[in-house]
Amino acid sequence: MIENGHRPSFGFENHVEGLVVGLDEAGMGCWAGDVFAAAAYVPETVPAHFLQHIHDSKKLTPQKRQDLLDGYPAVGVQVAVASASLAEIDQLNIRGAALKAMERAFAALALEAELALVDGTMTPVLPCRVQPIIKGDQQSYSIAAASIAAKVSRDRYMAELDKLHPEYRWVKNAGYGTKAHQMALDQYGVSAYHRRSYRPIQALLKKEG
Repeated sequence: MIENGHRPSFGFENHVEGLVVGLDEAGMGCWAGDVFAAAAYVPETVPAHFLQHIHDSKKLTPQKRQDLLDGYPAVGVQVAVASASLAEIDQLNIRGAALKAMERAFAALALEAELALVDGTMTPVLPCRVQPIIKGDQQSYSIAAASIAAKVSRDRYMAELDKLHPEYRWVKNAGYGTKAHQMALDQYGVSAYHRRSYRPIQALLKKEG
């Protein structure tokens, strides 16, 4: 694992002669909904004026993330997004499910990569070398591009679930355990889209009997 404090660059990618793909997840810490992952390939031909905006998705506004993702095709950024279901989260645990989503995203990207750069400490099983990078979405353009795609895609998904259950305000909290989400759970109970393997949800289910 590697850690440094630089903003995104091609520093890690430039150490490899072959193609490099970035991987990141979205939604591991949420109480509701599937976990998502994205795989991204960012060619060095992407214009500097576009690259300068690619950063850790958490540092960007929702509109900026959306604009960047919409602009990927025009500048040659390739991306694929995948997910792992609630059932898989409860069966495999969240880490195992996130790894599964990453492996699916990599397969969907369908590129013969020599190296996969992965945000954090996870090491999905892939047909290439895997390098975890702590805070990788702040250091690698490939990972940062993937983080944006994963976040935007999952937020869209949670916005659709919000239409089914507006009482939990998922369009605002994306399924994270905010105070408003907790209050809604106390008032309305657990939905079919909550992660039953998570302790806060298990505690509520016990109360409900």
